[in-house]
Amino acid sequence: MTYKNGAPVRLRDVGTVLDDVQQNRIAAWYSGTRSISLAVLKQPGTNTVLVADAVKAMLPVLRAQMPASVETSIFFDRAQGIRDSVRDIKFTLLLTLCLVVMVIFLFLRNISATVIPSLALPMSIIGTFAVMYLLDYSLDNLSLMALTLAVGFVVDDAIVMLENIVRHMEMGKPPLQAALDGSAEIGFTILSMTISLTAVFIPLLFMGGIVGRLFREFAVTIAVAILVSGFVSLTLTPMLSAKFLKATSLHGSHNKVFDLFEAGYQRVLKFYDVSLHWVMRHRPLAMAFSALILVLTVVLFQLVPKGFFPSEDREILQSSTETAQGTSFEDMVRHQRAVESVILADPNVASTLSNIGTAYGGGSGTSNVGRVTMRLKPRAERTVSADELIPIISKKLREIPGIAVYPVNPPTINIGGRASKGLYQYTMTGSDLTSLYAAAQQMEAKVRTLAAPTDVNTDLQLANPQAAIEIDRDAAARFGVTAAEIEQALYNAYGSRQVSTIYTATNEYWVILELSPEFQQDLSALNLLDVRGKSGTLVPLSSVTRNDRSVGPMLVNHTGQLPSVTLSFNLRPGHALG
Repeated sequence: MTYKNGAPVRLRDVGTVLDDVQQNRIAAWYSGTRSISLAVLKQPGTNTVLVADAVKAMLPVLRAQMPASVETSIFFDRAQGIRDSVRDIKFTLLLTLCLVVMVIFLFLRNISATVIPSLALPMSIIGTFAVMYLLDYSLDNLSLMALTLAVGFVVDDAIVMLENIVRHMEMGKPPLQAALDGSAEIGFTILSMTISLTAVFIPLLFMGGIVGRLFREFAVTIAVAILVSGFVSLTLTPMLSAKFLKATSLHGSHNKVFDLFEAGYQRVLKFYDVSLHWVMRHRPLAMAFSALILVLTVVLFQLVPKGFFPSEDREILQSSTETAQGTSFEDMVRHQRAVESVILADPNVASTLSNIGTAYGGGSGTSNVGRVTMRLKPRAERTVSADELIPIISKKLREIPGIAVYPVNPPTINIGGRASKGLYQYTMTGSDLTSLYAAAQQMEAKVRTLAAPTDVNTDLQLANPQAAIEIDRDAAARFGVTAAEIEQALYNAYGSRQVSTIYTATNEYWVILELSPEFQQDLSALNLLDVRGKSGTLVPLSSVTRNDRSVGPMLVNHTGQLPSVTLSFNLRPGHALG
């Protein structure tokens, strides 16, 4: 309140006071209900599962401090996908162990002879765990995948050792002597096998970039498993053979099932014998066939589609939304809600998280773009995968007028680049804006003519309506109005200026000055603004300025301190880059 000519003038006499939020041009909805979205990001070096568990443990404490009308829910839990993936690979590892033991038993057909090399599996895995603990490795998808692949390697040395010991036992030697002679005879061979297998994975240790960071742990784990298995085969296997192996033939017949398997094995062996003799009699033809296979391998390597990681159904889809440049916040809300309602109507979608007016989630932060994240129902409850759902959703969303939607299945790992509306992107940089923008438009037109790319778009937006205000220096000088005062008047009207702060016992509140919304939506309202001159009189803004309507860029993106334009797109099904 102030006084004018002795009379009090209150704020309600010259304006409207609202109890509002600090930034009312940002909005979010959770499945159609207005909400506030909070993303919890883990620090480098921390475990995703542990962070997720800690957040879930904290939620009941936060809910107890919130009003009863506020509901909290988890939209997406990255740890759940990690748990599911680890559970699947653990099952695969267990199944692999069982299959390896079964194959050993079918060929050896002897309980003690099967148990001895099979013990190399748990001993090798336990030893690998010990080394992983010393190296501060965790049980993740890559280390478990390495252990799964290593299962087939770790029993090879033990089987070779066992076969040679049994050969000496069949020569009439006692078990202890056969173990000593057999292990001494085959020890160097097993050592060379172990080292040669380990050497295959050494190049992975020296790979650079993201591939080296990903597969270094994989290479170390599988190499350690092979080295431990070699040590077990040279120590534990001969000792067990000397104590528990009976002086019986490994290839004896025990029952009809084994007899049938043996008969089948003998047929395969006979076919191999016949084919080997045929190849040895036709060596030039065999060499020509081998050369043809080599050539076809090179050709097929060039033809096969290539990618870094396969697409994965993580029960999540992301979509960028974009309306015409210059769209008001109110119109953007209307279009965004229409998109959200169409997505929620799909039976494969469980919930949505919609954001506008913020750069969170990959948006540019401009007024005409937004983001809708879809959480899908579990795969068992859906008839289509995430990739198959994208064209279905896209067809429905194209029927909404005035807004473009670009749904994508986010990759497992985001590598470099910047947030965009597609999975693939190409960034152009340059110091001259005119040349850069012209080249970017030519590039976009060229990519649109190709068969593979779809949803081609750029972050280049040059048609945003804008008002260019030119100061009449002579008129401003006559009225004693400076450029700073004109700038301050415009900022007071349209810039959401903070003019004060109200402090309370538990919080603080900004006092923000701006024009009423009805005056912010019409350019002619500029003529109603006044600027205070040097003598204290109010001077109409139109008396010292001229304004003109034009279009210009909504923002100028930069990459590496240079102006840039990013072209993004997706690929049609069945197509690949390169």
